[in-house]
Amino acid sequence: MTNKTPQTEYDSPWKQMLQLYFEDFMQFFFPQAHAQIDWSRGFEFLDQELQQVVRDAELGKRLIDKLVKIYRIGGEESWLLIHIEIQSQEETDFPKRMFVYNYRIFDRYDRSVASCAILGDDNINWRPSQFGYDLFGCTVDFQFPVIKLLDYKQRLSELEASRNPFATVVMAHLAAVQTRSNRSQRKQSKLNLVRRLYEQGFEREAVVNLLAFIDWMLTLPLDLELEFKREVEQLEAQLRMQYVTSFERIARIESLLKGIALGLKLKFGTPGQNLLPEIELLEDFRLLESILAAIETADTVDELRSIYQTADDTPSEN
Repeated sequence: MTNKTPQTEYDSPWKQMLQLYFEDFMQFFFPQAHAQIDWSRGFEFLDQELQQVVRDAELGKRLIDKLVKIYRIGGEESWLLIHIEIQSQEETDFPKRMFVYNYRIFDRYDRSVASCAILGDDNINWRPSQFGYDLFGCTVDFQFPVIKLLDYKQRLSELEASRNPFATVVMAHLAAVQTRSNRSQRKQSKLNLVRRLYEQGFEREAVVNLLAFIDWMLTLPLDLELEFKREVEQLEAQLRMQYVTSFERIARIESLLKGIALGLKLKFGTPGQNLLPEIELLEDFRLLESILAAIETADTVDELRSIYQTADDTPSEN
């Protein structure tokens, strides 16, 4: 149980990075569009409105989509919309879905809509960018720009040199795809990405956000995760930097809680899940690691409860 490999989740980390760094996202992937947007007027995410469109036109499983209200420099229309899809797997109906979402959004707002896609799958030849048909002289030809993340494998030196946060995002995503079946290699890739962040001297807030993304994308079994943590602490000591505390608070604790929740559900069912509200109040990641490791050998939920109840009477090492 303790060394079971967690599944890589792509949805939440991409969503958070888009929320935090939308302007950087556009500059990195779509620089021509970025140059035509009036960033001084701000932008607005219309996620709730998009979900209504999605419910009305559900077509296959999606990873993440975003709808953003922006203003164009010198444009005749006061505001426009950008529809973003980040797709992690091949999907036959993907071009159709892009078309349906585009016209549904246009119909809802009566505004011009630019739809674009980031393809994060592992098939270099899958590059959908058009949907259409021709019937009795009636022609539909919907084309949309796509970014294939695998193409960046040939541009690693460019990514290494870039200070745009999405250079790190792309490297982490590629590493997650490439190391699905080799978690030891994944641990090394994860450490290399962290070292790059430290050595390039990013601001603290950017480091913390990107560390959280890397940790989300490059999931490790517990034994390798503990090795990774120790090596990061050694790296911080060498470079005289200390980000790991913040990193653990926003990323590692969440990861451990997810593992604990799954373990409690699988082994103890409802009685185990009833412990979660108590465990979620704990802030010492070392204690959470102990609880996660103990799930495999504990016979009762009371045994698990004794671990953190006893710890309440001892000083924290954190």
